[in-house]
Amino acid sequence: MNDEGIPFSDIAGVIGCHLDVPVVSIPREEAHAIFSFLGMVASLDLARSSDGTKELLGWKPVQDGLLADMEQGHYFTK
Repeated sequence: MNDEGIPFSDIAGVIGCHLDVPVVSIPREEAHAIFSFLGMVASLDLARSSDGTKELLGWKPVQDGLLADMEQGHYFTK
């Protein structure tokens, strides 16, 4: 399993699909106006590695990756 660097747009796409809402890109300035600083943070799409955590804690993930877990739909029960 390798969940390194999942684009924010992929995460938003799964959420939109399960909530039956359209997912569209908007300009950074518009996102900032709507979502304040969170729009700016999301637009940076910062990829992070879990290598340091795995090494420090001896963590060896065995569960589904993020997108596979989200696709199961249990986060989106109505």
